[in-house]
Amino acid sequence: MNKLAIRYWALVFSLLLAACGDAGTGSNGHEDEHGHGEEAAAMEQGPNGGRLLEDQGFVVELAIVEEAAAPQYRAWPSRNCNAVPPADVQLQVSLSRLGGRVDQISFEPSANFLRSTSPVEEPHSFTATVKASYQGRTHEWTFDSIEGRTRIAPDIARGFNVETELAGPGQVRETIGVYGHIETIPERVSAVIARFDGTVREVAVVTGETVRAGQTLATVESNDSLNVYTVTAPIAGVVTERQVNRGEQTAGRLLFRIVDTSQVWAEFSLFPADVQQVRKGMNVTFQPVGTSISVTGTIDRIDVTSQPNQTVLAHAVIDNSSGALVPGMYLAADIEIASHDVPLVVRRSGLQAFRDSTVVFAHIGDEYEVRMLDLGRQDKVWVEVLGGIEPGTPYVTANSYLIKADIEKSGASHDH
Repeated sequence: MNKLAIRYWALVFSLLLAACGDAGTGSNGHEDEHGHGEEAAAMEQGPNGGRLLEDQGFVVELAIVEEAAAPQYRAWPSRNCNAVPPADVQLQVSLSRLGGRVDQISFEPSANFLRSTSPVEEPHSFTATVKASYQGRTHEWTFDSIEGRTRIAPDIARGFNVETELAGPGQVRETIGVYGHIETIPERVSAVIARFDGTVREVAVVTGETVRAGQTLATVESNDSLNVYTVTAPIAGVVTERQVNRGEQTAGRLLFRIVDTSQVWAEFSLFPADVQQVRKGMNVTFQPVGTSISVTGTIDRIDVTSQPNQTVLAHAVIDNSSGALVPGMYLAADIEIASHDVPLVVRRSGLQAFRDSTVVFAHIGDEYEVRMLDLGRQDKVWVEVLGGIEPGTPYVTANSYLIKADIEKSGASHDH
């Protein structure tokens, strides 16, 4: 190393080394960093904004730098008020995380500092053990850096209905949102007329009455034979129209209309951009507007002509034996155009915004801690996770906002 470089490092650390004997924690020192109160204020910071670690005159300033593509550690070593060439120091950091995971971080020299060879993954919440070897001596420090973590007793969590489940594999549905309404099925509508013209002697039903197939609707006296015969219901359903009264002539006109609504059509309008993606046999889930009813079905017909507004109608036959679906109801629906099996999903209900990330809260013992997620495809229930949480990790799925509020109340820092 030339003298000019050594003088440069000495200048960088001049502020730090003005009181070298007072810097940082002692050998095997242990700090608890929560970013508030006296403990956080007691953390010594160096000229690079990092934590100062000192042992018998040997000092390491350790900082997490988030300017790069991924957060990484940088370390600036010195001894007895003189900068130490980074290449002469072997540095290793072990990060013990909630749940038992330990990250081993190695370093390599770069310019006037040591740089970690692997990123420091979020959250930056761990117990750190730092080991530095220089000129045959090993120096070791331990400190806590806690963020995005809180402790809640189980009985309190139960009282607030905080629910958890395990992160794991699942299915993400790709859907198209459409709108429509409930329609009667043409094959289930019957227009009833008299077989022979004549005079109506009796009318046995009224509008809105439910009838069974073969039930008598009216009796008619034939004009030709003067015989009296019955007009019966050809299908079971509801009488929606009654156009005849006693004493009137049938005259070949409509007498009754019967509609069977035990099955109905859910009819949806497809925009031109969506028509090519929808196929017969695809699943559809819809909800009548203004209700809490959720219904699933299958597309069984797509029109081959468009409507005047350029939409194309798609139909799904829906069981309506309960009578809950009334023709004319407006619908909001999702047609499933693809389904993806993915190795890791979490529920959308558990997601929260935390700083600049979307997170869930891992639940380990009595403690809850943020997990910053890298997200992929999603539907209304599930979201694919590309990184940020390990499979099998318990996480909060219901009332996660309470965990976020408790963490923010504690003021857990993002200092390093």
